[in-house]
Amino acid sequence: MVGLVSGTVNLTQAPSFWIIFMKYKDYYSILGLERTATTEEIKKTYRKLARKYHPDVSKEANAEEKFKEVSEAYETLKDSEKRAAYDQLGSHQSGQDFRPPPDWGKQYGGAPFSFDDIDLSDLFAGLTGGRPNSNQRGSNIPVPGQDYEVTAHITLEDAYQGTIVNLNINVPEYDEHGHLNRVSRAFKTRIPKGVVDGQRLRLPDKGGKGFNGGRNGDLYLNIALHPHSLFRVSAHDLYLDLPVTPWEAVLGAAVEVPTLAGPVRLKVPPGTHAGQKLRLPKRGLPKPHDGEGDLFAIVQIVVPTVLSERERSIFKDLADISTFNPRGHFEQETSHEN
Repeated sequence: MVGLVSGTVNLTQAPSFWIIFMKYKDYYSILGLERTATTEEIKKTYRKLARKYHPDVSKEANAEEKFKEVSEAYETLKDSEKRAAYDQLGSHQSGQDFRPPPDWGKQYGGAPFSFDDIDLSDLFAGLTGGRPNSNQRGSNIPVPGQDYEVTAHITLEDAYQGTIVNLNINVPEYDEHGHLNRVSRAFKTRIPKGVVDGQRLRLPDKGGKGFNGGRNGDLYLNIALHPHSLFRVSAHDLYLDLPVTPWEAVLGAAVEVPTLAGPVRLKVPPGTHAGQKLRLPKRGLPKPHDGEGDLFAIVQIVVPTVLSERERSIFKDLADISTFNPRGHFEQETSHEN
């Protein structure tokens, strides 16, 4: 299966002398967080919103636009340096025109350079480095290229069997004069089988170009798995809710269970109770070097809602002759307290 990963990777810093105006975006409000939110809260909220608004699975109105806003906010607030720089801009109304404080560019930017179409995301996408400074531009000192990050949203089936994704990213690059230009890049890369949600893959030499003979930067691919209609994922293990009838739970049965490799037969032991975990070994995701995770079927006892007269009669006979009392411990506790 071939997927498409699109994104804009920016690396722009505002020179201290350049008077710029831009629209303010309240990244905290976009994520629904307070400005005091922890890094873990930011990460957890982003994952929840990214799944909610991802265009491939979301039915929300303006899902694609909201997904881009959430991703942009996360890219700034997850990094302590970028977040500190953002907080220094102060708090404004969303959409309000503003400009950074006079000392902001000197503190977080660097030597002057020219670029077009700056917006708020440009200021924060690459504050960790990667732009040659004035001394380096005038010398032969090799400057390594900037590392970039993009998120690859893939299906659980892709993670199980491996896949190839088409990367289409828009990155900034510096020319020989140190000016920043936007450059589109498109290439394919293979995602190995067995990747898990949150895993970070390194693509060497696929980041920003080096300067003065410096090595190219790397591209990091952050794996995000689409929610699956049947399976829940925990590392390389999978979990599946398994509906069984009351008589299957009592008498035992062999039932068909879906797996990523196709359906298999699973033995439900007699006397199985609701919530019991039945393990299918090596039916989870492949592990990087050897082996596979497991699939756990969580038993859910389902009661029929529509009964024939014969079925109702059988259940009534069972009720009349059965001595089983699932609430017997209530009476024991009550008598013990008295």
